Amino acid sequence: MASPGPEVFAPVLAALATMQANVERAQKSQAHEYLESFQKSASTHPEAWTITHSILSSTQTTAEAKLFAATTLKGKITYDLDQVPRGSLPALRDSILSLLTTFRQGPRPIRTQLCVCLANLAIQMLEWKNVLQLVGSTLGNAVGDCVLEFLRVLPEEVIEGRKINLTEEELRDRTRELLEDNAQQVLGLLIQYSQSSASAASNPHLLECISSWLREIPAADVVNSPLLDAVVNALSVDASFEAAVDCMCTIYRDTRDVDESLETIQTLYPRIIALRPKIAEAVESEDQDTLKGITRLFAEAGEAWVVLIARLPIEFRGLVESVLECCARDRERDAISLTFLFWFEFKQMITLEKYQQARIAYADVFAKLVDVMMKHLEFPSPEDSDETDLFDGDREQEDRFREFRHSMGDVLKDCCEVIGVTECLGKSFQLIQQWISKYGPQATKDSVPHWQELEAPLFSMRAMGRMVSPEEDVVLRQVIPLIVQIPNHEKIRFQAIMALARYTEWTAQHPEFLQPQLNYILAGFNHESKEVVRAAALAFKFCATDCRKLLRDDVTHLHKIYEHILDKLPTPSQEEVTEGVAAVVSVQPLEKIYSTFKLYCDPIMARLMSRANEAKNEEKDEGKLAVADHLQLLTIFIENIQPYVSPSEENPAVNYCQEILPVLSRIAENFTSFTPILERVCRCWRYMVLSYRTAILPLLPSLAQQLASGFENSRQGCFLWATDSVLREFALGAEFVDAATSQAIYNFFEQQAVAFLRIMNDLPPKDLPDVIEDFFRLLIDALIYYHQQLIPAPVCGPILSASLAVLVLEQAEPLTAALHFLRDFLSYGTSHPNSSDFNSSDASVRPANPPEIQAAVKQLVASQGEVLVQRVMTGMMFTFPRDCFADASGVLLVMFELMPEQVAIWIRGTIAMLPAGTVKMGEADRLMHAIAQKIQTGDMRKTRVLLQDFTNSYRRRNVAPREGLGQLEAPRFRFSG
Repeated sequence: MASPGPEVFAPVLAALATMQANVERAQKSQAHEYLESFQKSASTHPEAWTITHSILSSTQTTAEAKLFAATTLKGKITYDLDQVPRGSLPALRDSILSLLTTFRQGPRPIRTQLCVCLANLAIQMLEWKNVLQLVGSTLGNAVGDCVLEFLRVLPEEVIEGRKINLTEEELRDRTRELLEDNAQQVLGLLIQYSQSSASAASNPHLLECISSWLREIPAADVVNSPLLDAVVNALSVDASFEAAVDCMCTIYRDTRDVDESLETIQTLYPRIIALRPKIAEAVESEDQDTLKGITRLFAEAGEAWVVLIARLPIEFRGLVESVLECCARDRERDAISLTFLFWFEFKQMITLEKYQQARIAYADVFAKLVDVMMKHLEFPSPEDSDETDLFDGDREQEDRFREFRHSMGDVLKDCCEVIGVTECLGKSFQLIQQWISKYGPQATKDSVPHWQELEAPLFSMRAMGRMVSPEEDVVLRQVIPLIVQIPNHEKIRFQAIMALARYTEWTAQHPEFLQPQLNYILAGFNHESKEVVRAAALAFKFCATDCRKLLRDDVTHLHKIYEHILDKLPTPSQEEVTEGVAAVVSVQPLEKIYSTFKLYCDPIMARLMSRANEAKNEEKDEGKLAVADHLQLLTIFIENIQPYVSPSEENPAVNYCQEILPVLSRIAENFTSFTPILERVCRCWRYMVLSYRTAILPLLPSLAQQLASGFENSRQGCFLWATDSVLREFALGAEFVDAATSQAIYNFFEQQAVAFLRIMNDLPPKDLPDVIEDFFRLLIDALIYYHQQLIPAPVCGPILSASLAVLVLEQAEPLTAALHFLRDFLSYGTSHPNSSDFNSSDASVRPANPPEIQAAVKQLVASQGEVLVQRVMTGMMFTFPRDCFADASGVLLVMFELMPEQVAIWIRGTIAMLPAGTVKMGEADRLMHAIAQKIQTGDMRKTRVLLQDFTNSYRRRNVAPREGLGQLEAPRFRFSG
């Protein structure tokens, strides 16, 4: 290719320099837009092909600029190869080969990108039949690493060929030509290269190439060739160790079918076990990287052959013991996490009935594993006496350790399933006993010697708590009395309280142990450590919830404690303690529900009104947030206190709700611009409906009025969220709900819908993402319960128009809600809508869809379908987040089911409106021809795949024009109702 002078690529170099310079964000943004346009747009930068070659060929450009050029060239070949005449492809291929010769010694990132360029060209240049021969003869032995790199990337790029613009048939045939037909030739080349010299045999590029081609070459062929020696020997060479580990693990993955690969495994196994001495060598030399690599070798072999290990426990015991040794010797805890998946899969296998003998045979291994894990659970001991800084100020290391402990706790759960909970708990108990007998007498208020050795078994008890049955009657009877006497060291006290929190279900069945535990937990609220206080709040929640019937008679005493500690706790802990006491209130006799509810909530209401009055005129948000927090406490009581009352009786909890409803309404009216308060008020109202259902009917008119006026005044989506709960609970057909009430609820819904449409008329969608999400989630339920009223209603047309208007958004959540609504709405144009029925006993049977409803939907689609196709396709090609693609293409699929020929016309029209030069020549015709074929055969689902492929390919090649989308720009939504 002819190379223009340096002045031609100067703007590109200037933009790259701006991206790396310390300049204003606006300048960087402008430079980024220019570079993105340069890489993607053929219409604004047709010279990108020659400029990239010029930058790569120039001796005056930097390595960074050359890497950008190579990356750009890769993208152009992958997505824009149609811009190059077919007759010029050999010249493009030769220029890339020439560039590879130039960069044969590196830099490696540039060389890699050029190899990817050549591989992608080889995939699409169907007439190039002698790919390997030409690359090998052109690059030759002098650039062996370059040839190896090309061989490495070729299978990777072919397998990713979905992004290449080839038909499925062309891609399948090209895969066979490039990979399947060349597999044995490549194997021979790799063997020949490995035997050319000692350095070649341990070349990391060779090992990476073997790993890549194991997609096509059977692992047995590699194992039964001299390449196995090369891989094993490379494990002893530092430079190739990591690549050799990767290669060996790739071989394992091809032997997971142990019956089919038995001979291969029998060849590999002794070679792997022979590496076991390297564990001790790595530990003695303090070489953590080598220890991690060796651990990975053993652990991944175990994962691949776990079925065989379970079948032949004696023969494969050495492998399991090697994994255990890696765990035991990993003093730095860097490698042990690589074994967690093996222990899980091994546990899954040997706990099956058919492998009962293996479970017995490996019981001693899992017992040792418990000991190893408990030792690793210990916090580090500080080198000096500073107990407050165990990680030398490294917070990241501390966070990793805490996360790592929970993963080890999962391994302990695995051990419980293999050897039983009693034995595992017994080990924790033994360690606690040992510490008490050895160090207990030395412990004082200010000093607890070797506390790490006590804290670790406490953590292990907490970790294993989920596995322990409430009926366990051996260890816990002995250990619980010890825990409540644990010394007052911060970390020990924290762990002891958290351990008790794990066993509250057991305590509920052993009431004689409740009081000492409750006293120990409550004492934690007076601890100087915030962590301990938070632990006490969480433990109290579980204790009061699980033991609520045992604590029923202590409800008045608990109220005094609750009032005493509530204002001293952080907000999350206030909620946890509230949940606990609410559980105790919930089990009071029916005649005491109202008085107890009032006992606990009146003080909260008093605080709430006081704080609301103070916060009303405050500029800062702190006081308002305190109001929101107290609203949440009130909601927790309403959520948990749900007494059973027959439909003919008054619900005492509703009586209390009736008392507080006016206060909540005034708070909502006074804070219309503060979202957290409004959300909490709506949440409280919502739980009144969910908790008391039809019993809330006397409050419903007032509640509906507040939801309507609140939404109109505040324009906050939380009012629609609460409306949705009312709509679902009082829908037509719901139990104990009469038709008049259901109709009133529908009228209320329409009122909210009209209010939303007026808001959409006043404000653009980008200013209303949360409101839009809540409205369309409300609409989805309205379709389910009230489709026969909604779809024929005059408001349905504007609602559909609004749904099209919001498709300009780029946030996933509101878009997903709108697309889900559209899919459900369009399904009512078919005989099988996405719906359900209260009266259907079989959830799999969809209710019949009346013809008049189908006709109404089709009429709306006929009038607005063209715009809908434009909006959905524009979103898929330019703006939709990736997570929305499935729903967007789902909308188009349902439209094809409704009116296939018309939708095809709309799609052609949409493509014709795209910016000039952005659609490849003949691409639109090929798409429309394929769609027509699918319509003719009735295979509508394939149209979805065709449109996804087209929009994905278009989006990769193009960026949205800065000047806008022209004819595809969305008009502003208007509503005059």
